[in-house]
Amino acid sequence: MRTPTRGLFVVLALAPLLTGCFVSGEDGKDTAATGGGAAGRLKVALAIPPVQALSPYSNDATVLSKLSVAEGLTALDEEGAAAPALARSWTRKSATTWSFELREATFQDGTEVTAESVVNALDHAGAAEVKPRVLSDVSLTVKAQGARTVVISTKTADPVLPMRLASPALGILAPKAYAKDGTVSPIGAGTGPFEITKLTGKTKAALGRYDKYWGGRAKASGIDVTWIADGTARANALRGGDVDIAEWIPTAQAKLLAKDTRHEVPSVRTDSLVLNTASGVFTDPALRAAAREAVDSSALVGSVFGGYADPAQGLFGPAVPWAAGRRAEVTGRTKAATREQVTKETKGRTLRLATYTNRAELPEAATVLQQQLEKAGFTVKQDVREYTQMEADLLAGKYDALVLSRVTLLDTGDAVSYLASDYTSDGVYNIAGLKDAKVDSAIKSAAAEGGTAERQTKILRAEAGILRTDAVVPLVHEKVVQGVGANVEGVILDPRERSLVNVDTHLK
Repeated sequence: MRTPTRGLFVVLALAPLLTGCFVSGEDGKDTAATGGGAAGRLKVALAIPPVQALSPYSNDATVLSKLSVAEGLTALDEEGAAAPALARSWTRKSATTWSFELREATFQDGTEVTAESVVNALDHAGAAEVKPRVLSDVSLTVKAQGARTVVISTKTADPVLPMRLASPALGILAPKAYAKDGTVSPIGAGTGPFEITKLTGKTKAALGRYDKYWGGRAKASGIDVTWIADGTARANALRGGDVDIAEWIPTAQAKLLAKDTRHEVPSVRTDSLVLNTASGVFTDPALRAAAREAVDSSALVGSVFGGYADPAQGLFGPAVPWAAGRRAEVTGRTKAATREQVTKETKGRTLRLATYTNRAELPEAATVLQQQLEKAGFTVKQDVREYTQMEADLLAGKYDALVLSRVTLLDTGDAVSYLASDYTSDGVYNIAGLKDAKVDSAIKSAAAEGGTAERQTKILRAEAGILRTDAVVPLVHEKVVQGVGANVEGVILDPRERSLVNVDTHLK
């Protein structure tokens, strides 16, 4: 039986350093330090407004994780391995079957977390009209075995199932969260230390402390969330004391913050130029290769990111240490078209280059890339909007190219999920429209591998296969800057960007 003993993943917290994710003493007593508003409400500014009213089946899922509203059966520890959450332990019964033992916990509506409620939650995720990305390459059969045991089976072996279940998209919510029309509302339905009490459109949310949280009483009495899409405005809100925590501070603004309020975090986020291989200009492999040759990502590191980035070495950067020094050689690339050939092939056709405003560096990067592509012979027109306004068009293939910032280990903590959703023929986030049998086969082979080192080797082979197609041109590996007021302790600085506030986060 595997019974991990580590707490939830905490990479770095502000002083005092945390010894685990949960507040010490699980008797529910308030362990917050006295005085100075230590048990006050936190004011948090987030960057990307809700797409679907905080439904876990959208990109909103990470909000539920960042604010400690919802939990899965498992979590990820600092090494990226599965650790207990709502499941206190698990056993692999066979290649395709796992048994999970639940801890005693309650939902925020007061009902008990039972095996049946877990089955209900995971069944709804599997049946969702738009399936969560984490389930793009697997189907789960979930059954209750008594009140506190859940048995999960997959059609084929899934060696990383415990890691998969840590995805924010598979957070377990109370039965009341799931409406008959397929919508899901996490308001008052999670299991975490903070409960959503009010959601005001796409601008604000109020969270209260859930005092019956199984991991102990949170030190903060609640959280007031404001979504501020403009990065400069987020930085100004922190400087002005309007918020205590502001995520994703633009690099141009970082040095304007007081030194003790800006915190650089190595990130598993890679920014890339994604090319639409299914329609438009970049159906031609030679033109994709020409775009790849035109791009000089080193020009972005200093001018756009202010040094808070590294030139991309591939899809996975320094925050994924096992990728360094083990990359497979990229072979078989198509020869790039010359400038004359590009001009001839694209005559009268404009390349539609998209990006979004939620991350301030991306529009600047798009402008630099536009100049580089035009120098190579392309005619380029930018379309820059908020991400929520353009996601549907991106998935529908209405752009030729996209400057995309992507967390490569977000969904499972395992890179295969990201590769499957973004680059397989039936991937649910395949903005590149890539359909390549060799890539599909390489990702499938990695997904079937149970050994850690062997799986990583196959992931890097799949990476090389994807880069061979020039469907994506990696640009930089970001270093995230999180803004944290000097009056705040216990903020989680997480390279995976799925954690931010937990039971130990509070005002001094």
